[in-house]
Amino acid sequence: MTTQTTYGHIRTDPARCGGLAHVAGTRVRVIDIVALHERGLSPEEILDSYEHLSLGQIHAALAYSYDHPEAVEDDFRRAAPDEADFRRQHPDIAG
Repeated sequence: MTTQTTYGHIRTDPARCGGLAHVAGTRVRVIDIVALHERGLSPEEILDSYEHLSLGQIHAALAYSYDHPEAVEDDFRRAAPDEADFRRQHPDIAG
């Protein structure tokens, strides 16, 4: 029997992270993890930047992004003003 699965580690909530998809129980947005991955960081290297996350949470965020590319692109567009903040918070990896 086939069952529908969900991303247990990923949530969207209008009251958290501006409604953007994020890792449950944190303020780490899926797009933050995707941006690091697109810059060439492996999931293990991303874990170095977000030590409070598990490797499973990082993989869940990446899996969510692969399965929902349009939603993730929309989140990137909505969060564009926050990119400067991300660069300030992560100067070693923000390029």
